[in-house]
Amino acid sequence: MSFLSRVAPALLISPLLAGPSLAEAVVVNGAISEAEVLAAQDAWCDALVSISTTYDADGQDAAKALAGDIIDAAYGYQMGAVLFKPTLTTAPQTFRTTREGALAYFVGDDPNFPGDTGFALKGWTACEAVNAAVFIEGSSATTMGNVSITNKDGSVTTVDKTWTFVKDDAGALRIMVHHSSLPFEG
Repeated sequence: MSFLSRVAPALLISPLLAGPSLAEAVVVNGAISEAEVLAAQDAWCDALVSISTTYDADGQDAAKALAGDIIDAAYGYQMGAVLFKPTLTTAPQTFRTTREGALAYFVGDDPNFPGDTGFALKGWTACEAVNAAVFIEGSSATTMGNVSITNKDGSVTTVDKTWTFVKDDAGALRIMVHHSSLPFEG
């Protein structure tokens, strides 16, 4: 199953008759299920690996195009600012509230974000999200836990991750908060 098909959940729809022959699909269930949240996290992990392998096989342009498609499908930038704090960013560009900033973080190659080298281009071969907790309230869900990513050499990097998902008007899950950081070592 592809990333894009997993982030667009099956919708329960009902036609509303606006006229004698005009029907419009309407989402009748805005609640988020835990299964949808877990599928979205798995899809995010699959997407990270896909961007990395696309970069290795087909280069920067192909990886950038794929990353743009993934951001458009998974994140809610079309709904407004996304509260995205990537793992490896520094001031003054710590937060990525725009699609442009997210794309630069994942694949680099943007003069407006000169410190970005492309987090998704680091040779990732596996990714797994493990939640400490999932909180669901109606059409919003927040998760907190770890994401472990493996590179080509078999080294594993584990980051602390918090996501908040909401459903858009079409019933698709969208990431609206994405906070990632390296665990404290003290």
